[in-house]
Amino acid sequence: MLADPIAVRYPEGLIHGFLVLRTPAGETLADGDLIQVAHGERVTTRLMFHFKDGSLHEETAVYSQHRNFRLLSGHLIQKGPTFPHPMEVSIDAPTGRVTVHTTGDDGKVKEEVLTERLKMPSDVANGMVLTLLKNIQPDATQMRVSMVAATPKPRLVKLAITPRGEEPFSVGGSSRKAVHYVVHVEIGGAAGLVAPLLGKQPPDTHVWILGGEAPAFVKSEGPLFFGGPVWRIELTSPAWPSKPAGDSKDNATDSKN
Repeated sequence: MLADPIAVRYPEGLIHGFLVLRTPAGETLADGDLIQVAHGERVTTRLMFHFKDGSLHEETAVYSQHRNFRLLSGHLIQKGPTFPHPMEVSIDAPTGRVTVHTTGDDGKVKEEVLTERLKMPSDVANGMVLTLLKNIQPDATQMRVSMVAATPKPRLVKLAITPRGEEPFSVGGSSRKAVHYVVHVEIGGAAGLVAPLLGKQPPDTHVWILGGEAPAFVKSEGPLFFGGPVWRIELTSPAWPSKPAGDSKDNATDSKN
């Protein structure tokens, strides 16, 4: 079991991926973007979901990839009718300072601000879980990392990540295999003992990672916020509007030649 930051096996670089968020039944809830830029050993990654009802989920992580992945700062925004408890969370990992801004369920109650200092471990993984999964050693049986959870009071929890073997999927007519990981939240302490009895133990998150010389995220299924339902995140492709035959500039140019 690993308790230290995950070693960098595959350095991160420039990424812009298109995502879709769906219910388990396949209903589309939101369109998303994963945008990442790297300047040397400093990486900034931002995951955004824009919901059909106007809600927004935006999570930004800035981290170092000098030998090990280490979080520097995190920023989470969840607002709109999709989220029962809208909030904004800021994490300064080097100082341990965590600030949580919350509003009432309807967004009209006076904003409350809670700031605490946590003893921040070096393996805190907010906004970095997918990156870390791409860098797990193939022979690892289980790993644990830390995460700051705002409920809304900030607290540290552990994520126990266990591989469940490879599962097949296809791209076009090509057959591939992805490693299936299960991410289990360990609340810990007295709260962890009573959480399952009170229905507050978050469901496990399942993530599929394509292996090989260039590991890549394929799919995940799990809650997007504490107490939330299980949703599915998948890659998606751009769709182009169809053009009537003979209604393009190219066709017009061709007709003159």
